[in-house]
Amino acid sequence: MNNSATDHGTHPDTAKTTDGDVSAELSRLRDSIDNIDAAVVHMLAERFKCTQQVGHLKARHQLPPADPGREASQIARLRQLAENAKLDPAFAEKLLTFIIAEVIRHHETIAAGEE
Repeated sequence: MNNSATDHGTHPDTAKTTDGDVSAELSRLRDSIDNIDAAVVHMLAERFKCTQQVGHLKARHQLPPADPGREASQIARLRQLAENAKLDPAFAEKLLTFIIAEVIRHHETIAAGEE
């Protein structure tokens, strides 16, 4: 008898159950990821609403769009938060640097009176 499922030590019915279990677990995990992604997008939207208000306040008081001291402090704080959360601090810094660049761009647009 040369059944390939038997040769690998797996019964065909067991393989189907395992595949179904894996598929269900994969689906469950992906649903969680989708929910987290949605939360991240909503949190970023809220963050940008706040930074837009900051941009308008800065523009009204002729303050510069960028604040290097605040940015450095935020990066250091986020790196520490990332480390505590077991997230790569370099990744967290890259993400925040990208977000800060977008915020500064918005502030420059506001200051130029384009918004």
